[in-house]
Amino acid sequence: MMNEDFDFYVDKRDLKRIKDKDLFETVEEVFDTKTIMTLYNLMRKKIIYRMNGVISAGKESRVYLAYGYKGEKLAVKIYLIATAVFKKGILKYIIGDPRFEGFRPSDTRKLIYMWTRKEFRNMKRMYDAGVKVPRPIAFLNNVLVMEFLGEDGKRYPLLIEVYKDLDLEELEEIYHKVLEELEKIVCKAGLVHGDLSEYNIMVKPELDIAIIDVSQAVELSHPNAYDFLVRDIENVNRFFREEAGIENIVDNEELLRRLKPCLEKIKED
Repeated sequence: MMNEDFDFYVDKRDLKRIKDKDLFETVEEVFDTKTIMTLYNLMRKKIIYRMNGVISAGKESRVYLAYGYKGEKLAVKIYLIATAVFKKGILKYIIGDPRFEGFRPSDTRKLIYMWTRKEFRNMKRMYDAGVKVPRPIAFLNNVLVMEFLGEDGKRYPLLIEVYKDLDLEELEEIYHKVLEELEKIVCKAGLVHGDLSEYNIMVKPELDIAIIDVSQAVELSHPNAYDFLVRDIENVNRFFREEAGIENIVDNEELLRRLKPCLEKIKED
């Protein structure tokens, strides 16, 4: 595991050399000085060999295709610091999480570093429990390195991007696979995703799926875990019923009933 508190002095001449070495094919505003040095240190530790272009962009972060030292494709997620517009929104997922008890961010950068660490830990916990998520590899400061899911340098599509191209039978198969992953997240990983929707479900070949963007996931002991779980269930069912057109949707209350023993076990422990 990388040391999330790692810090160092940046010499402007070193920074110029790093850029001149052609380590980055794309240099944008996301690459502030500390982020460049973070990437450089991940390269020195032989986790990243080369960075390529953007494969996914949002308000909170950007994901880049990269390569490891064995030629393996990686996905490198970089949380934006200067434009951290989601600062207030993420506090509700940290405050109350026993894993981060006592943490009080003094500035935006430290909060984003904590958020990156949180996503790595959530992803590893889910991956170890058999949940279909990208394999987590490393993290440092605001950079998260994980397995790349895609072909020919392009990520696999999200459910929201391809559902209209699928027939009803295929959508029903994906729906039940999503419910299986939801149950594994809760009952095997002991977490609640907290933002499960058609925007963070990836559709892989042979109608396989992967769950992505797990930074906001919380432990079942979190004071808002039940409410987050209810919202996850409602979001999934709403999409598959109203957008995908599936009639045989498992009732929200039935799904909660199935998951209740897992929630109760946490309370007993």
